[in-house]
Amino acid sequence: MARHSRRPTTFSLSFIDAMSCGLGAVILLFMIINHASEVRAVDANRDVADEVSALEAEVIERQQRVASLRDTLDATREQDRAARERAERLAAAADEPVPEADTGPDERIAALKQELQSLESRVEQMREQADSGDATRARAGQGDRQYLTGLKVGGKHVLILLDASASMLDDDIVNVIRRRNMDEAARRSAPKWRRARAAVDWLTTQVPAQSRFQLYTFAEQPKAALSGTDGQWLGTDGGARLTAAVRALDGVIPAGGTSLRNVADAAARLSPRPDNIYLITDGLPTQGRESRRGTVSGSQRLDFYREGVNALPSGVPVNILLLPMEGDPLASSAFWQLAQARGGAFITPSEAWP
Repeated sequence: MARHSRRPTTFSLSFIDAMSCGLGAVILLFMIINHASEVRAVDANRDVADEVSALEAEVIERQQRVASLRDTLDATREQDRAARERAERLAAAADEPVPEADTGPDERIAALKQELQSLESRVEQMREQADSGDATRARAGQGDRQYLTGLKVGGKHVLILLDASASMLDDDIVNVIRRRNMDEAARRSAPKWRRARAAVDWLTTQVPAQSRFQLYTFAEQPKAALSGTDGQWLGTDGGARLTAAVRALDGVIPAGGTSLRNVADAAARLSPRPDNIYLITDGLPTQGRESRRGTVSGSQRLDFYREGVNALPSGVPVNILLLPMEGDPLASSAFWQLAQARGGAFITPSEAWP
């Protein structure tokens, strides 16, 4: 019987294998692309969640601080009321006629009057402490100037850093550009800049008389408020030197970018190093050590911020007064974390403060 040879077919097993591999490769590529998209979405959501958590923690801490301060204020008022009532009772008792049968009427009246004077003196001291705190110098103006902020000014060497960059002209970037093109008198009298100087004025009234201080303004480069005192600690001179430093701010006009790194280097050069740093600013820095021009992204500003924070003297409490700038949402969280890490206070004051 003759053998029949098998004819080759067009679609062999090898072709089917190749098609299957191609289909598998397409499916695998689709799964990789889809997984990468999911990873990016998860990372983005995680960043937002972290920021929300930080802001929620900030809100909770502020609420707790307000409640604590409110309790302290209520206790002080209650002590004042009780002292007043006792003083009134003793005054009434001192005015009452003493029966002739009582022994030692003169001594008893004298003792009551002495106790009354002691209580009145204590009430007066409590009023003075509530009105002005441990002030080295008085602040101009009428009304109660001591506010419950949780911000205590103390230490043997107190350093105040005031942001004097162009953004301190206004809270809105459009208005900053508009005011930047005005004359010097208009820029010097910008409401936001006046608030910043008023904050420095208030801080200097709280510096202890025995402390030494330094006040720097900074934009792209730091500069001592009192000319010729860079790198030096200054005595309060009974408040006269502090007043001179505050008045020197009248001649400062906000301009330029913001370098936290350069003013941090200036703080680190002070010897001995400061016991407390008080930073008044409105947002993340726009410059590093070297000046630059052009737009700066949010991530670059965070890099400049971290560079400046790392250059600050280690182990020194940093207290933040933030006057928020529109369009800089990461500033509050970043500076709050700095205050927490350094054991300082963080406040965002109202327009009426101080």
